[in-house]
Amino acid sequence: MSTSAHTPASAPATAPVPAHGLGRVGIWAADLDHLSAPEVRRAAAAVEDLGFGTLWFPETTGREAMAQAAILLAATRHLTVASGMTDIYARDPVTAGAAQRTLEEAFPGRFLLGLWESHPSLAEAVRGHHYGPAAATMRSYLDALDDAPFGPPGTAASPNRVLAALDPAMLALAAERARGATVLGMPVAYTREARAVLGEDALLAITQLCVLGHDRADTADRARTTDLARTAAAAALPNRRDLLRGRGHPNPDALDSRLVDALVAHGRAEDIARRVQEHFDAGADHVSLHLVTPGPGFAPVREWERLAELLPASQHFRGRSVRGS
Repeated sequence: MSTSAHTPASAPATAPVPAHGLGRVGIWAADLDHLSAPEVRRAAAAVEDLGFGTLWFPETTGREAMAQAAILLAATRHLTVASGMTDIYARDPVTAGAAQRTLEEAFPGRFLLGLWESHPSLAEAVRGHHYGPAAATMRSYLDALDDAPFGPPGTAASPNRVLAALDPAMLALAAERARGATVLGMPVAYTREARAVLGEDALLAITQLCVLGHDRADTADRARTTDLARTAAAAALPNRRDLLRGRGHPNPDALDSRLVDALVAHGRAEDIARRVQEHFDAGADHVSLHLVTPGPGFAPVREWERLAELLPASQHFRGRSVRGS
């Protein structure tokens, strides 16, 4: 798979990326675990060729995060790779620290570690651990990570990490102990709140759920797009219900159209680009696009190409002026 012919002239592959080294816009690839290793490599190359600054991926029960990151980094030349939800119950802090420093040695400046407090079901039923209070457990993990003694010769503990954060307590911890936070699947209004908690200098990376339609005038296509957006919103709801209830959505389980629209950008590429700009206006430094498709098992490269026509070049968006970017 080669997408070089589709690379926007305004976003050459060798262009420097602003916004803390991540670029303005990235891709959140949620379905890499459904692809074979050769398909994963081709997907990473496509994201790079299309001019996106960062490729994000989660860790649940598929590939181990650090090994997945190595595959992605080896398949690309300059793309930043971010393990956006590295499960802290999946490896002890010493192992995590050694793995991060190993990737930093092999691919200097291109790996961003995003730590995630996991879910009780994953931590206990799948991994056999006791699930502790999220913020306190994360703080203890960070303490041990900073003290981890092992790694390649000549490397030191790297501060190049963010915390996957939804609630204000985790955001505050991210401001204190990491470069910043990554927030997935929340409305634009919450981006403003997250920026206020993090302060002006911390990195705020937003992941926006989105469904790309084809033709707004096509009633059937519009209905399919709306239904898929509702499905994506329903999947995101369990971890966000309480936060949404206290922020203008008193009955989130009803999944009314206002809530679906707030959680999921859906429609034409122009509609998704508008939502990206809204996040920048609200204080985001970087926005990654979590493109929801009807089923797993493929990389939505054609859809990424359609979005790349509007999104990857940083000059297309008004961004915050961030010290150190």
